[in-house]
Amino acid sequence: MSEQAATFIAKSTIKAADREHRRKINFNIAKYNAVVPVGKQQFEDVHHARERAKNRKWQAIENLDQHLLAFEQKITARGAKVLWAETAEEALEEVRKICAAKNCRTLVKSKSMVTEEIHLNRFLEEQGIESVETDLGEYIQQLDGEPPYHIVTPAMHKSKEDVARLFAQKLGTSPNLSPSELTLVARDKLREKYASAEVGLTGANFIVADVGGIAVTENEGNARLSCALPKTHIVVVGIEKVIPSINDLPLFWPLLSTFGTGQKVTVYNSLVTGPRQPGEVDGPEELYVILLDNGRTNLLADPVSREALYCIRCGACLNACPVYKNIGGHTYQTTYSGPIGAVITPHLKGMDEWKHLSYASSLCGNCTEVCAVKINLHELLLHNRSEAVQEGAATMAERTAWKLWKRAMLHRSLMNLAPGTMKGWVVNRFVKEWKAHRADLVFPKKTFNQMWREEERS
Repeated sequence: MSEQAATFIAKSTIKAADREHRRKINFNIAKYNAVVPVGKQQFEDVHHARERAKNRKWQAIENLDQHLLAFEQKITARGAKVLWAETAEEALEEVRKICAAKNCRTLVKSKSMVTEEIHLNRFLEEQGIESVETDLGEYIQQLDGEPPYHIVTPAMHKSKEDVARLFAQKLGTSPNLSPSELTLVARDKLREKYASAEVGLTGANFIVADVGGIAVTENEGNARLSCALPKTHIVVVGIEKVIPSINDLPLFWPLLSTFGTGQKVTVYNSLVTGPRQPGEVDGPEELYVILLDNGRTNLLADPVSREALYCIRCGACLNACPVYKNIGGHTYQTTYSGPIGAVITPHLKGMDEWKHLSYASSLCGNCTEVCAVKINLHELLLHNRSEAVQEGAATMAERTAWKLWKRAMLHRSLMNLAPGTMKGWVVNRFVKEWKAHRADLVFPKKTFNQMWREEERS
């Protein structure tokens, strides 16, 4: 068992027994579940909309190289600079060089999971640069020294009382402030940073190929401020975020909003197509777009797994997953948690250390049922398990056990050879996880198959 797997089991065991954690996350997910059906009413046929979105993402990923080159050509024609980063280290180095050239001391950053993936904040801190999260949830997590808990709702595991106590400890405010008052405190602190930052950094929800645009959707306006006020704007985005056309946005923006937060559409939707142009009075003087691979081409190379690249990061699968709702986001110990994280992380970070995440699933299929772009997540989890075995990630004992099990299950006569007492002994002796929370499993003396045949003979 890998160190990551052992830690995952230990943390999940503790978190699953934490009733207060479960109360908080169930409270917040219940609010999500109440509004999503309302948001879906804007679609005449939501299943058809999801199918259309899946087909457009299929087209985008199958022609990824062409779309990315078209995007680069369009946006560079308007003065932006496109940088290609194969690894996280290359992306960080590009950010470092830009910040050094601008003599950057403060960088404001909007919510971006890909920058969490490359651990940008820690890197900038090592360079002596203050990196300030401007999304309220991310700001709360940064104050608490924690990574995001959820793809869309970074501080989902915190109650309003938790946030009030955190602000009191870190910012010296009253511990009895309401959520509205806490928001005003954060706004006051962050507005100072926007005005003084030399560099602003955002992610991107979509890369729009045909117009060379970066599409960003948000509810707080922090992304607009991060990219418009500083003189330099950096975009770090995964190469899979591409969509073929600007005409796809009226489909993808509402889907992302509805499946992400239950809204018909988020408050702020921006399309950035370059730095400030001649005659324009606002916007950054320079725009850099860093296109990040960091393992995504591993997924692309697999005809089955590449479907995971369709993900638009709505977080719906996390909210639906019974495993996530019991163990929480931090237990996964990786940027992308829940079902989508369990699918993509072994390909992004290595199958040997992370194959255990593909087993953190009941295979109930609820993640597939709620996916905004109809990714067959539960099937991809099974595919990961198969791939892990094929790559030798399973032990000899495990492979032998499954080979014998398969042979027995395909031949009823072999299954009937062993009496119930022997089957019970095998399960209770070797499947230790079963006995951890249950009594011994007792098999009947005869199988249903045997009793049926006896009944037929009589």
